[in-house]
Amino acid sequence: MIVLVTAGAGLASVLAAASLSLTLLAKIVNNMVSLSVGILLATAFLHSLPEAFEIPGAQANYLFATLLGGLLGFFLLEKIALLRHSHHHEGDGHDHHHGHDKEEAGSSGWMILVGDSIHNFVDGVLIAAAFMVDVQIGIFTALAIIAHEIPQEIGDFIVLLNAGFSRARALLYNGISGLMAVVGGVLAYYFLERATQVMPYLLVIASSSFIYIAVSDLIPQMHRRPHWQESLRQIVLIAIGVGIVVLLTDHNH
Repeated sequence: MIVLVTAGAGLASVLAAASLSLTLLAKIVNNMVSLSVGILLATAFLHSLPEAFEIPGAQANYLFATLLGGLLGFFLLEKIALLRHSHHHEGDGHDHHHGHDKEEAGSSGWMILVGDSIHNFVDGVLIAAAFMVDVQIGIFTALAIIAHEIPQEIGDFIVLLNAGFSRARALLYNGISGLMAVVGGVLAYYFLERATQVMPYLLVIASSSFIYIAVSDLIPQMHRRPHWQESLRQIVLIAIGVGIVVLLTDHNH
């Protein structure tokens, strides 16, 4: 089941990004960002963190220290462009010469794939670790990862196309990158099966990832669109994201 879920989490967002029309990408990304914020934060604060604190032997002070370390760690990883990366869009409103974004993408296309492979590997480890604690937490973790990966993979797909990749080539390489989640999941299953004492800390690290992505990346993107109609749509979509997690929790209780 871990293999199936990690494969689904790794490939679903890639296939979704490739199947969408480029003319609709901007609107879909905006909506997915808002929905992702709700799902990511609700999963972190309503599921992963409570589950971590409820595991026998988990010490609150160490878990909070792990949460702080995770947030700072993801900040450092972002700084050195290993885990995440900036997305370049032609015609983004900035004062660049024509082709500027394509030039930027051309020099960073392979780094994007490397960074995504590392990110997907970590996602696979986190999904497997969550499943080994509780199936419900594993499902929520996978849903949260898929939710935030879809808009990211759409951005990646655009960058690769701007870098000169064909659609088929961009899909192939993104697919290979997505399958790194399976590698991470399988390795986590075999090497962490008996190490239950590390599970609460892995769940906290997963939570720190969700919180960091939502607060440092997705929410600032939303603030760039301050119109009241767009703001109302964002609030509604965040609420829907939280509601999805809450309703699924109530359904499984």
